[in-house]
Amino acid sequence: MSEAYSGGAHPAAPPPPSEAEVMSANLSVGEILSETTRDLSKLMRQEVALAKAEATESAKEAGKGAGMFAGAAVGGHFVLLFLSIALMWGLGALMPLGWAAVIVAVLWGIIAAVLASMGKKEMKKVKGLPLTAETVKEIPPTLKPGEESP
Repeated sequence: MSEAYSGGAHPAAPPPPSEAEVMSANLSVGEILSETTRDLSKLMRQEVALAKAEATESAKEAGKGAGMFAGAAVGGHFVLLFLSIALMWGLGALMPLGWAAVIVAVLWGIIAAVLASMGKKEMKKVKGLPLTAETVKEIPPTLKPGEESP
């Protein structure tokens, strides 16, 4: 405390200029516009790269699900074939063979409907492009920093 207290508020030093103020003082309008265009171009390239990465990830998840559906379909086809024949012949001992075949077909129709429902539920787990959608929403407020977003 080498300075004596003079009683009263000391005048505040002006805040240092912001980066935008320094740029506006030192750069021409053309240079600022060029830099803004370059930054916007870089932002768009980054958004496209993010969209590609998310699409690849979603496609991998969908591909796994589709591959599992295909494997289940092949295995199910053989099981369906042999069990259907066995059930049809078993019921054929109790009733005409034609009616036994109709009953077996109806049973497998019900099973197919249940499997399709389960497959639809699995496909709903595919997320799409959530990060890209979120960051694209941030672009307009970034371009107009003085405005309030709704």
